[in-house]
Amino acid sequence: MERVKMIWDFRGPNAQPIAEHHEIHLKEFISSEALKDIPTGTEAISEMHYTAYMIVTKNDVDYLRNRLKPHRGQIYVAK
Repeated sequence: MERVKMIWDFRGPNAQPIAEHHEIHLKEFISSEALKDIPTGTEAISEMHYTAYMIVTKNDVDYLRNRLKPHRGQIYVAK
């Protein structure tokens, strides 16, 4: 099944704590919607740019994109 990484970008001196806080809200949403098997996380792009993300199936992208308004997305390939 093809998966998509939905990404929220945060920039500036407080990017890291904001991205980490946003991940908390993503986890709360996942729990409140009783969704299963949706990994979340944060990544450092640079010292001033962090992202929060969640990985969803391609079938769920339209619904979740409309509800959560990610900044961008990309096809997810497991490492």
